[in-house]
Amino acid sequence: MEFKIEHTWDSLPVNHEPVTIQLKAGNAGLLMEVGAPFFNDPPAPPGQPGKPFNGLWDYEVVEAFFLSDETEQYLEVELSPHGQHLVLLLSSRRKIWKQELTLTFEVTRTNMKWDGRVHIPWSYFPSSTNKFNAYAIHGSEAKRTYEALYHVPPHEIQEGQKPDFHYLECFRHLNLKELMGEDWKQPVSNLWLSSKHAN
Repeated sequence: MEFKIEHTWDSLPVNHEPVTIQLKAGNAGLLMEVGAPFFNDPPAPPGQPGKPFNGLWDYEVVEAFFLSDETEQYLEVELSPHGQHLVLLLSSRRKIWKQELTLTFEVTRTNMKWDGRVHIPWSYFPSSTNKFNAYAIHGSEAKRTYEALYHVPPHEIQEGQKPDFHYLECFRHLNLKELMGEDWKQPVSNLWLSSKHAN
């Protein structure tokens, strides 16, 4: 499955090569590959590459959200061109109950472009994951740019509205069986089952 982020959150076309996200069947999880322009703005976060970094959303980042429409539980995966990452598990809209989980994330980068490859274990996905959205953010202060795969339709934008990546109404259907095979069933996650906050 390949997705291209071709619009800003408020539905304007992006003015650069679009960010691409590919989802593939992985070993005990989902493989996600990102290809994106490298803006180097803002500068790199002050965290070690390969490690979780809280607040990564304030930097240059590509984000993928995997939602269970049934429960409004979702997984957020944030990836930086500088090698840091952040995983958030949310029990409902904006309600984080677990964060900074480990990931195997590899980055290759040139002056113009970066590519990321990450393996996301099934244990991070809420049960019955069936919706998806993705975002890309770069730029500083007035030049901060928020891009969305599934953006807010122009007629729904209110005056003064700000970008909101937890606007779950914009998420669209994701059929993981298209990747994993018709007989596949999403594995039960003990991580989600173990949390009283996740219910």
